[in-house]
Amino acid sequence: MEVYLDNSATTRPFPEIIDLMDRVQREMYGNPSSLHEKGVAAEQLLGKARRSLASFFRDSEKEIIFTSGGTEANNLAVIGTALRHCRRGKHLITSAVEHPSVLNCFRFLAGEGFRVSYIPVDKNGTLDLDELERAVGEDTILVSIMHVNNEMGAIQPLQEIGPVIKKRNPAVLLHVDAVQSLAKLPLPVDLWQADLVSCSAHKIHGPRGTGCLWVREGTLLQPLLYGGNQEKGLRPGTENTPAIAGFGLAISLMDEKLSKMENGLMELKLVFLEHLQDSGIHFAVNGPSPVEGAPHILNLSFPGLKAEVLLHGLEERGIYVSSGSACHSRRSEPSHVLAALGLEREKLDSALRFSLSVENTLAEVKEAAAATAAAVRELAAFLKI
Repeated sequence: MEVYLDNSATTRPFPEIIDLMDRVQREMYGNPSSLHEKGVAAEQLLGKARRSLASFFRDSEKEIIFTSGGTEANNLAVIGTALRHCRRGKHLITSAVEHPSVLNCFRFLAGEGFRVSYIPVDKNGTLDLDELERAVGEDTILVSIMHVNNEMGAIQPLQEIGPVIKKRNPAVLLHVDAVQSLAKLPLPVDLWQADLVSCSAHKIHGPRGTGCLWVREGTLLQPLLYGGNQEKGLRPGTENTPAIAGFGLAISLMDEKLSKMENGLMELKLVFLEHLQDSGIHFAVNGPSPVEGAPHILNLSFPGLKAEVLLHGLEERGIYVSSGSACHSRRSEPSHVLAALGLEREKLDSALRFSLSVENTLAEVKEAAAATAAAVRELAAFLKI
């Protein structure tokens, strides 16, 4: 049995998505900006997808800006805010555990003369709210905090973070990277007092190469690209109609498939963990406790073993997992996310991420737990540990 547990890196597109995209490319191939019926049909597909996504925010489709994915959405939010609002301040705030597509934006901006504050997290991966409150000042223009961490599943208390920021400085914009939480957790943008929210299609069984940025009405950004007036001029260029249509269908199907799951994501995660514990192997949970973290992400260390070796041992057994963020998985240095938790080097070097999707089953997680235990025992015996 093959079991795919690397869904935080990417998900397998639903068959319905593939069928829809194929049909759009064959039959509805017009440019959405064209006035003839082919163009109108394409534009209607964009509108339908926009409405589907808007339902997860505030039912305001005009606040959805389509991008090429989560990375571009994060870049537009962070750099677009900094460039547009730099005259009233050059101070930016983020956390120590953000995705590289956010952190590297801040590193770029630091090189351009902006001052960046990196807020630490505790051992569970939760942002230090006192440090955040102290960091916000009169010259702060942006705070960017992810909703769910992609490596260890910590859920940031945005319902507390937003009010803290806005109380200190109402003009500060709050950007939320919701790539890992879209369609898995609620996105109460008004409760968060968020201004910008990034999302991606391929994390919810949609196509790669498309995402969106939710932009609260009235929020001003500097475009990063220049051309036509598509997407309110914030993302010029002919829209990727097949992928956007697929994104819209994916968000609708996720809601339907989650409600029909015989065993929910959290239940699957806890069953996997229980079977690992019953196997008697030695491991440690990194980040939040399993019941407090995101329902689909679990990060474990297996002290004494190397993550990459164990990863390939699982691959030989048909179990597919990750040794960290897919954006950094081929680099040799330890995860900056796990390092920010204060983990010792042995745990950093032996950490694997197991991430679930609506397609996983109870039988699969039991098989994955048994295979993991077997691989750990085999490696431990070989290394005599």
